[in-house]
Amino acid sequence: MSSSDHLKADVLLVVTTIVAAFGWMFSKSALEGFSPLLFMGLRFSGAAMVLLVVGGYGSLQMLSKAQWRAGMLAGSLFAVAMMFWVMGLHFAEHIGVGAFLNSLGVVLVPVFGLFFGERPSLPAWLSLPVVAAGMACLSLDSEFVMGLGELCFLAAAAFFSVSFILLSRASAGMPTIALTTIQLMLAGGMSLLVSAVFEDWQLDQPLNIWVWLLASVLIATSLRFFIQIRAQGMAPASHAAIIMTLEPVWTAILAAWWLNDQMSGLQLLGCSLIFLAMLIARWRAVRLALISVKASVLHR
Repeated sequence: MSSSDHLKADVLLVVTTIVAAFGWMFSKSALEGFSPLLFMGLRFSGAAMVLLVVGGYGSLQMLSKAQWRAGMLAGSLFAVAMMFWVMGLHFAEHIGVGAFLNSLGVVLVPVFGLFFGERPSLPAWLSLPVVAAGMACLSLDSEFVMGLGELCFLAAAAFFSVSFILLSRASAGMPTIALTTIQLMLAGGMSLLVSAVFEDWQLDQPLNIWVWLLASVLIATSLRFFIQIRAQGMAPASHAAIIMTLEPVWTAILAAWWLNDQMSGLQLLGCSLIFLAMLIARWRAVRLALISVKASVLHR
């Protein structure tokens, strides 16, 4: 692949993280009118239908029974993670901090990998005390409260980490769009099922709330995953792994602008340490990305 293709892929990945960050804002705005799980069910069911139309249906027909089982298992955990995520978004006081708490799934992957027979690397272990320091900064801040929303984000991070492990195993030989479609269908279907049991369905929301739902379906979910799938097919895995860590950074910036969600000095330090831990946990990808960039510069 040429350096121009690498650059194009990197740009698309950055765009993906920005679109994902806007998804937090769209979702938060939609939650002013929708109950959390109903919103999540409508959002992901709608996005799944879009993917089915643009190629997901044909890809699903090519899957074997074993691939379906693997995809369903990983997708179910992803669905649970998304339900915790939307509850965190609904209840959390600080969305920017919540984005970094949610991103801890990256750091937790090697830890949960122990239960699947995987041996964490040294950088994975080194990232844990950095996370602890970041969480300590947050807990020491008098303005920060570990409330229900924050606990939901932490639960989401745990489920995201396990689902990532299972998705990595399920993705071998499986079209990415098929696996993504399964994820979205399960996230939508399971959210609607749980919502039907625990929530009252109100569908007489004002027009602006439906606009935020539509933006969440078409832009924050369908477009985001379409760009991400295309970019990951073009970019080295190391580049994708590093660039995708930018999502909580963009989310915190947008939350400050969109929601006036300001961080204190300790909160900013805590989130910075969590971001550093993410980079340490992905040190192998960071190192490969730096080598790739260096080689590209020398080639020119």
